[in-house]
Amino acid sequence: MNDIVSTINSIVWNPGLVVLLMCAGLYFSIRTRFVQVRKFSTMLRSLFSKKENAQGITSFEAFCLALSGRVGTGNIVGVATAIAFGGPGAVFWMWMVAFLGASTAFVESTLAQIYKFPHSSGFRGGPFSIIEKGLGQRWLGIVFAVITVIATGVFLPTVQSNGVSSAMMNSFPVSPLVSGIGMAVLLGLVVVGGVSRIAKVVTILTPVMALGYILMSLVVIGFHIHEVPAVLGSIVTNAFGINPVCGGIIGSAIAMGVKRGIFSNEAGQGTGAIVSAATDVPHPVQQGLAQSFSVYVDTLLVCTATALMILCSGTYNILGNNGEILYSGAPELANNYVNYTQSAVDTVFKGYGGKFISIAMVFFVFSTLLAYYFYAETGLIYIFGKRGSLWETVSVRILQVLILGAVVYGAVREADLIWQLGDIGVGLMAWMTVVTILILCPKAIRSLKEFEQCKSDQ
Repeated sequence: MNDIVSTINSIVWNPGLVVLLMCAGLYFSIRTRFVQVRKFSTMLRSLFSKKENAQGITSFEAFCLALSGRVGTGNIVGVATAIAFGGPGAVFWMWMVAFLGASTAFVESTLAQIYKFPHSSGFRGGPFSIIEKGLGQRWLGIVFAVITVIATGVFLPTVQSNGVSSAMMNSFPVSPLVSGIGMAVLLGLVVVGGVSRIAKVVTILTPVMALGYILMSLVVIGFHIHEVPAVLGSIVTNAFGINPVCGGIIGSAIAMGVKRGIFSNEAGQGTGAIVSAATDVPHPVQQGLAQSFSVYVDTLLVCTATALMILCSGTYNILGNNGEILYSGAPELANNYVNYTQSAVDTVFKGYGGKFISIAMVFFVFSTLLAYYFYAETGLIYIFGKRGSLWETVSVRILQVLILGAVVYGAVREADLIWQLGDIGVGLMAWMTVVTILILCPKAIRSLKEFEQCKSDQ
């Protein structure tokens, strides 16, 4: 079974998907005349757009909810893994993915606003409603929704909780079962309150955890400030294979940077569109711009914070294409990638690196679980909401039980197979989302032109 799932995963996440996402980002950048640069100041203002009426959530709440889904363990472990296999140059390609991905996030979120649908809890939508209303394919929208529910409501929460329980057990005297139950209880208290309570929690939690993590990284980087110029230089030179140490792994640097960047910022995977549809803003473009900014925050701030901590502290190793060690900055860590970040913090706060990163992972994972639940719940509402309140209510309650059970199960059991199944689901979502928004891109472009025209007339 592991071999079969692994094979399917490699097919779904083949280089073609990576190329498609990068090319789509470049295409959208050109079509929007690099809206992610031209409208940067408008992005910031769009975060605080006022609601038009009582329905939906605010643009800032959606920004925090989308960011909570993007900022997760990948910002700690994923960045370290990219450096291990791609060297410092991988960071440069992560930046490139964020730059291009911001335009993709703009298009998918603008379309989500255009094709959203009303619901008793506010507005809802995402790629499934875009597929139904934009392409006229209700059945394909249901397929997308089913994949979303299974991947984000059952499989991926299991892996997230496993990461937290492992980190807590290594740094504190907390058993995996206690970690799992504790996280499930906290999650349950929030999700039973519906979208409004989720939005309120992430509006407080997400900015605090992101800012706290970035501030800690600045302290660590500050103690190694003399290394910063050389580190920034190595990021650029290694990205193009100029450095002799990493010249032979330029392909790995590009592949790891691009893949980790895509996994982290989620642009084009459809999840950001699900959140964007829930907002109530004066114009669809405003929400598209707000979600573009969340991509920047995730990669250019949080991921970069992790990368600079590791690189400035020198607590990393670089592996060649055949597994040979090209650079050994921390031989005692071998391939324990999460410890790259923990050891970087330890260089300043001796003995507290593991504890700090473990606590950070708890916050990161909890916020991600809230976002996962919202994605899955919206999928169920799309599938059953039109059949009556009973179908919807029962299905949502079942989802709540399943996601809480998945959190406890994942805390006490290894979940490699389930992780790959979740990855397959997210990969399929990405394929369907990117193809759909490529087809419907002209609709988002017209909306952008209309928005710019309105602004110029004011």
